[in-house]
Amino acid sequence: MGIGHGHDHAHEGHGHDGHGHGHSHAPKDFGRAFLIGIILNSGFVIIEAVYGWISGSMALIADAGHNLSDVLALLLAWGASVAAKRPPNERFTYGYKSSTILAALANAALLLVAIGAIAFETAHRMTDPLPVDGTTMIIVAGIGIAINTGTALLFLRGREHDLNIRGAFLHMAADALVSLGVVLAGIAILYTGALWIDPVVSLIIVAVIAWGTWGLLKDSVAMSLLAVPKGISEKAVRGYLASLDGVSEVHDLHIWPMSTTETALTAHLVMPGGHPGDAFLREAAHELEHHHRINHATIQVETTSKHCGVGCP
Repeated sequence: MGIGHGHDHAHEGHGHDGHGHGHSHAPKDFGRAFLIGIILNSGFVIIEAVYGWISGSMALIADAGHNLSDVLALLLAWGASVAAKRPPNERFTYGYKSSTILAALANAALLLVAIGAIAFETAHRMTDPLPVDGTTMIIVAGIGIAINTGTALLFLRGREHDLNIRGAFLHMAADALVSLGVVLAGIAILYTGALWIDPVVSLIIVAVIAWGTWGLLKDSVAMSLLAVPKGISEKAVRGYLASLDGVSEVHDLHIWPMSTTETALTAHLVMPGGHPGDAFLREAAHELEHHHRINHATIQVETTSKHCGVGCP
């Protein structure tokens, strides 16, 4: 985290910039999880499509298409997580960390496409139900439950703190739900012969996936617009900085996501008594990181107040 002190910019009057030492906060490595998930799901897409064709089950074929979109989503999320670890350069001075935000947004879009495809197939089957082999549906979809649940569990521990990993987890969890719905539909069809059961179960599945997708889409759009990340309170951060000894005013406070796991902050502190020294800034940095989840902070100390204009609260 870059916090230190130095000479201020000319337009700020007398003051000190916060720059200096830094920490690396690379995202956890989920490369193995992505590789396993891609291999397992690619194989299952082929199996499901083939047996869907053999059994005449459009539900299985539609689910195979859904699984294919998830394989693409996993590739996208994995690529973003790899790109996020690339070092900064003279053009991309933050590196490629924000690619994880773009991947989360793209994954939400892919989920919406998958929901649309399932909903379309469901509407068609509601008006024109087709005879299917319930036993094949149960066996193939049962395999899908095992594969998708196992893959989702690989991303379980990262879903709370990384929106990109959360996208991958949601894709796999949604697939497991779809497969479970197909199994239940197959069992019900075997016992009752009622073909309308399949599209009704599909509608329920679509609703469940849509609910999770909306949250992912909302959070990824907010991050793309550089909103204060979820779980961080701008009011609390401002209050903490204003409460520091010697601080009479806080302005030009900005908090934004650098990636799905890292957050940056810049702030100007007016301290009429003079610059308090590096120890003060190090303590502020420690507090911001450990109590407010802000990894990269730059604080500028000024000794005189002014009318700061754009960017002030």
